[in-house]
Amino acid sequence: MSVLQITKNNFDTEVMNSEKPVLIDFWASWCGPCKMLSPVVDEIAEETTDVKVGKVNVDEQPELARQFGVMSIPTLVLIKDGKVAEQSVGVKPKDTILKMIKQ
Repeated sequence: MSVLQITKNNFDTEVMNSEKPVLIDFWASWCGPCKMLSPVVDEIAEETTDVKVGKVNVDEQPELARQFGVMSIPTLVLIKDGKVAEQSVGVKPKDTILKMIKQ
Protein backbone atom coordinates (compact mmCIF):
# COMPACT_ATOMS: atom_id res chain seq x y z
CA MET A 1 0.00 0.00 0.00
CA SER A 2 1.31 3.44 -0.80
CA VAL A 3 1.80 6.24 1.71
CA LEU A 4 -1.23 8.48 2.24
CA GLN A 5 -0.86 12.25 2.40
CA ILE A 6 -2.78 13.14 5.55
CA THR A 7 -4.41 16.57 5.77
CA LYS A 8 -6.97 18.09 8.09
CA ASN A 9 -9.53 17.39 5.34
CA ASN A 10 -8.99 13.61 5.20
CA PHE A 11 -7.75 13.06 8.78
CA ASP A 12 -11.03 11.77 10.23
CA THR A 13 -11.69 9.45 7.30
CA GLU A 14 -8.17 8.05 6.92
CA VAL A 15 -7.02 8.02 10.55
CA MET A 16 -9.77 8.33 13.16
CA ASN A 17 -12.24 6.06 11.32
CA SER A 18 -9.63 3.55 10.13
CA GLU A 19 -10.19 -0.08 11.03
CA LYS A 20 -6.43 -0.62 10.86
CA PRO A 21 -3.82 1.09 13.01
CA VAL A 22 -2.31 4.15 11.30
CA LEU A 23 1.37 5.11 11.42
CA ILE A 24 1.78 8.84 10.81
CA ASP A 25 5.11 10.43 9.90
CA PHE A 26 5.20 14.15 10.78
CA TRP A 27 7.85 15.74 8.54
CA ALA A 28 8.93 18.85 6.61
CA SER A 29 10.77 19.26 3.31
CA TRP A 30 13.62 21.26 4.93
CA CYS A 31 14.26 18.62 7.63
CA GLY A 32 17.41 16.53 7.03
CA PRO A 33 16.51 13.72 9.46
CA CYS A 34 13.03 13.58 7.89
CA LYS A 35 14.65 12.92 4.50
CA MET A 36 16.63 10.06 6.09
CA LEU A 37 13.49 8.52 7.62
CA SER A 38 11.20 8.97 4.62
CA PRO A 39 12.46 5.99 2.54
CA VAL A 40 12.14 3.73 5.61
CA VAL A 41 8.53 4.83 6.12
CA ASP A 42 7.86 4.29 2.40
CA GLU A 43 9.28 0.74 2.63
CA ILE A 44 7.09 -0.06 5.62
CA ALA A 45 4.05 1.22 3.72
CA GLU A 46 4.84 -1.07 0.78
CA GLU A 47 5.63 -4.14 2.87
CA THR A 48 3.05 -3.99 5.67
CA THR A 49 -0.61 -4.70 5.08
CA ASP A 50 -1.85 -4.66 8.68
CA VAL A 51 -1.25 -0.93 9.17
CA LYS A 52 -1.98 2.20 7.13
CA VAL A 53 0.93 4.60 6.69
CA GLY A 54 0.47 8.33 6.24
CA LYS A 55 2.59 11.46 6.21
CA VAL A 56 1.77 14.91 7.54
CA ASN A 57 3.77 17.87 6.26
CA VAL A 58 3.94 20.07 9.38
CA ASP A 59 4.41 23.24 7.30
CA GLU A 60 1.19 22.58 5.38
CA GLN A 61 -0.79 21.07 8.28
CA PRO A 62 0.22 22.98 11.44
CA GLU A 63 -3.15 22.22 13.08
CA LEU A 64 -2.45 18.48 12.99
CA ALA A 65 1.07 18.99 14.32
CA ARG A 66 -0.34 21.02 17.23
CA GLN A 67 -3.08 18.47 17.86
CA PHE A 68 -0.43 15.80 18.47
CA GLY A 69 1.97 18.08 20.33
CA VAL A 70 4.67 17.67 17.68
CA MET A 71 7.62 19.82 18.76
CA SER A 72 10.43 18.06 16.89
CA ILE A 73 10.45 16.27 13.58
CA PRO A 74 10.51 13.62 12.39
CA THR A 75 7.87 12.34 14.79
CA LEU A 76 6.11 9.02 14.27
CA VAL A 77 2.70 8.52 15.86
CA LEU A 78 0.82 5.23 15.87
CA ILE A 79 -2.96 5.61 16.14
CA LYS A 80 -5.06 2.59 17.16
CA ASP A 81 -8.83 2.85 17.52
CA GLY A 82 -8.65 6.63 17.29
CA LYS A 83 -6.12 6.98 20.12
CA VAL A 84 -2.35 7.50 20.24
CA ALA A 85 -0.82 4.10 21.03
CA GLU A 86 2.86 4.98 20.50
CA GLN A 87 4.90 8.06 19.70
CA SER A 88 8.55 8.32 18.70
CA VAL A 89 10.74 11.33 17.92
CA GLY A 90 13.80 11.23 15.67
CA VAL A 91 15.18 8.85 13.09
CA LYS A 92 14.68 5.21 14.04
CA PRO A 93 15.82 2.03 12.30
CA LYS A 94 13.22 0.08 10.40
CA ASP A 95 13.14 -2.83 12.87
CA THR A 96 12.41 -0.43 15.76
CA ILE A 97 9.49 1.08 13.83
CA LEU A 98 8.16 -2.38 12.96
CA LYS A 99 8.30 -3.36 16.67
CA MET A 100 6.38 -0.18 17.50
CA ILE A 101 3.67 -1.19 15.00
CA LYS A 102 3.43 -4.78 16.23
CA GLN A 103 2.91 -3.91 19.92
